[in-house]
Amino acid sequence: MSGPEVGNSPFTVRELGKHDEPRVLSLLEDALSGGPTGERTPEFFRWKHRDNPFGASPGLVAEADGRVVAVRLFLRWEFVLGGEVIRAVRAVDTATHPDVQGRGLFRRLTTELLDRIEADTSLVFNTPNGNSLPGYLKMGWHEVGKVPISLHPIRPIAFARGLKELRATGDLTGTSQTWNSIDPAARCRFPTARQFFSDPAAAVGFDELVAEADAGDAAIGHDKLRTALSGDFLRWRYGDAPGLDYRVVASYKNGELTGVVFGRPRLRGPLVEFTLSQMVVRPGDRDTARKLFSGVAMSGCDHVATHLARGSEAARAARYAGYATPPRTGMLLVARTVHPHPIDVHDLRSWQLSLGDLEVF
Repeated sequence: MSGPEVGNSPFTVRELGKHDEPRVLSLLEDALSGGPTGERTPEFFRWKHRDNPFGASPGLVAEADGRVVAVRLFLRWEFVLGGEVIRAVRAVDTATHPDVQGRGLFRRLTTELLDRIEADTSLVFNTPNGNSLPGYLKMGWHEVGKVPISLHPIRPIAFARGLKELRATGDLTGTSQTWNSIDPAARCRFPTARQFFSDPAAAVGFDELVAEADAGDAAIGHDKLRTALSGDFLRWRYGDAPGLDYRVVASYKNGELTGVVFGRPRLRGPLVEFTLSQMVVRPGDRDTARKLFSGVAMSGCDHVATHLARGSEAARAARYAGYATPPRTGMLLVARTVHPHPIDVHDLRSWQLSLGDLEVF
């Protein structure tokens, strides 16, 4: 497919191929830095875009002068609504080389990729930053709402000092590169998710626990979009993720696994945050949820940040554990429907999400 000229050469838009991955990784590194792991490795790309249990990521590249100058990828995802599977994609990993910025490639690659997935996808969602949001809105995305993030200080004095420092710099997101001398991994005492899953004694009963927890989520969220949980999905999402350093807090009673937390230590400016991505407990087992929150407080980090599905045992227990949602915080969720839905997907109340469904990875 020929298009406008870049310099003296036309560019072509085509499907992303396996042979493109080294050049795509280089482009993403240059345009978006190292991403959540600090570097964009082939192993991470393969885990995210090839080994995803929901399917391989559809993608397009634009070429000019024999080089990849733009890329657009959609991460496959599946929600359930009642008993129906809702095929979705998350708009991720888009980059345009500075030489061709302003030529409409972001819009063209996005709209062409939307056309290609229309036959088997009914919903697109993502959590854009302020720079990319206007472009998405122009292409038919709608703001769903700001997903609230709950915080809980573990080291209150250090947490207060860190917030004061962030406010003083004007960088309340903590994304500045000026803080780089702290090793969050060294501060966290929990075993890794990979270690948990590789230890048969630790993970025995995990699949059964997840199945019961998912049945409970289905009962409270039968009329909402939610990610169905399975052992295989959670192993991929947290145990197999290269470089993301997910950790586990597990609860046992009489030798039986009763609950699991997945989260990771990360820097937020001068603070070390434990991002609590997912809590898995059986329906009605609030005691285990409280026990897990007590365990999370032993992480060695400065504070915990999380979002838990409304109405879940985890969300109820979080309130008792002292988690609070500060004003003007959260992640902006946007969505674009490809096919009609029986609920209003542009209303945040139509979604039942955990932070693990939304965090950038």
